[in-house]
Amino acid sequence: MSRRRVAVVTDSTGCLPPALVTRHKVTVVPLYVLLSGTEGREGIDVTSADVAAALGARRYTASTSRPTPEEFAVEYRRLLDAGAPGVVSVHLSAKLSGTYESALLAAREFEDRVVVVDAGSTGMGLGFATLAAARAAGSGAPLDRVAEIATATAAAASTYFYVDTLEFLRRGGRIGAASALLGTALAVKPILHVEGGEVVVSERVRTASRALARLIDLAVAVTDGPVDVAVHHLAAPERAADIADQLRERLGERLGDLYTTEVGAVVAAHVGPGLIGVVVSPRNP
Repeated sequence: MSRRRVAVVTDSTGCLPPALVTRHKVTVVPLYVLLSGTEGREGIDVTSADVAAALGARRYTASTSRPTPEEFAVEYRRLLDAGAPGVVSVHLSAKLSGTYESALLAAREFEDRVVVVDAGSTGMGLGFATLAAARAAGSGAPLDRVAEIATATAAAASTYFYVDTLEFLRRGGRIGAASALLGTALAVKPILHVEGGEVVVSERVRTASRALARLIDLAVAVTDGPVDVAVHHLAAPERAADIADQLRERLGERLGDLYTTEVGAVVAAHVGPGLIGVVVSPRNP
């Protein structure tokens, strides 16, 4: 316990299971969700179930907002005052949220003792990078090395997802290049991909079942080496469990850790019920 380790901070969109947050000593700063006029912190005041219920009722307004620079500065100061030699702060794509910018503004107060990393993704695309950073910090890696590992892990991860409708992504302005799909026939089901920090269309198929089958194919084809995988969903646990089972069978001995988690309230507000996402993170040899 006397060894000073670099502290790792992330935000609440990383979908990290609480047990992993505790085990790896990760500090999570929540984003905010404004749901039908009431604002709350993701995972504390507002849950994904709250958002899913509101979206299902169709009578709602939902929006999200980033933490302030001051909120990040409070956490950085607390960790440094407690003895951490530095802080690596890993966050969702700067093209999807202003969270990275808030963290960067806060980091200026601490000069080179805080390094902020843009994971270029969200969900476990962010979560796997955060875990890799925390494991490196736990092994005694210095600040720059912890940041490098977070950056490399984020860059190597692949995120694919399916949504029942693009309407929620359109409303939230998070659809990026996928906006071209909005005028197409309703029968077309898109498979989306996070690329360059933005949501883009990977493929278009005709049915939900074909989209989910293709989602599995894409995940399996990311690499022929060992991988960790996360399956995300919103209000679709049975569908997610089935996808996880198929990935387990298809990947066989190549599969390392497999997590099945419901996305948090912020992501939920932008994708809507029915989401299935798969994040693949290649393992280091």
